[in-house]
Amino acid sequence: MKPLATYILVLTSMSICAQKSLDTIYANDKMNVSLFFPSPIRQGIAGADHFIFTYNRDKEQYFGLLQARPGTESNLLAVTNDGQVYSYILKYSDNLPKLNYFVTEKESIGNEHYKLEVPKSVNDTIEKTDEKETYFKRFSAYLLQSKLSPMATKRKKGMRLRLLNVAYNKNEVYLVMEIKNRSGIDFETDYLNVSIISHNKRRKSSFQKLEQGVIYKHDLPKLILDNTSRRFVYVLPKFVLGDNEKLNLEFQEIHGNRMIKLTY
Repeated sequence: MKPLATYILVLTSMSICAQKSLDTIYANDKMNVSLFFPSPIRQGIAGADHFIFTYNRDKEQYFGLLQARPGTESNLLAVTNDGQVYSYILKYSDNLPKLNYFVTEKESIGNEHYKLEVPKSVNDTIEKTDEKETYFKRFSAYLLQSKLSPMATKRKKGMRLRLLNVAYNKNEVYLVMEIKNRSGIDFETDYLNVSIISHNKRRKSSFQKLEQGVIYKHDLPKLILDNTSRRFVYVLPKFVLGDNEKLNLEFQEIHGNRMIKLTY
């Protein structure tokens, strides 16, 4: 679950982009007000304690329930599982004009995946490739600052490689990784290759390995000192794994034969 500060940032940035007034939803402590969203709710936050927004956190559902106690107006921020961000003004009222709100995607103030924009260059002669690299750098830095949970881990001889996030943005996929060294010996990086391994179920020993091109590398460490860890990001052209496919990472040492292979 992302921290509240992250969603405040989302709300601020999306509101600036949207430049539109927010609708008002009225609630009280006598009746439930239902909000039905076009996609399942991933996160919902009311700005004040006297407004309570409840939804199923264990099983994804499309609706949430709002109640309120007397107090000053506040706001509701909701994020659905497709990244769409919705925001409303909340007010207490004894008389409720509506009990059910059916939210449309048009009411979204933006999408959390696109809140970081590449600043316009002062020099119009800068090539698009440079602008893209600036965007990759900014978005990679944002991902590294986010709260991350390991998706896959591989340990070998005191080294630990983790895949922390696979984030899709526009036409690229961002792989957030972490390497930790507790081997007692410094580790100098030779390369880290990313490939997709496909398995043919009809043939038990039939495997195909397809190496993926890397568009941008962010903070890839050249040296991992003993008792330290480093996080970094690889940006690749967008791909989606099939039912019989797995992501394969190979981290190789330059002076020595240590290699860590992680399959996800």
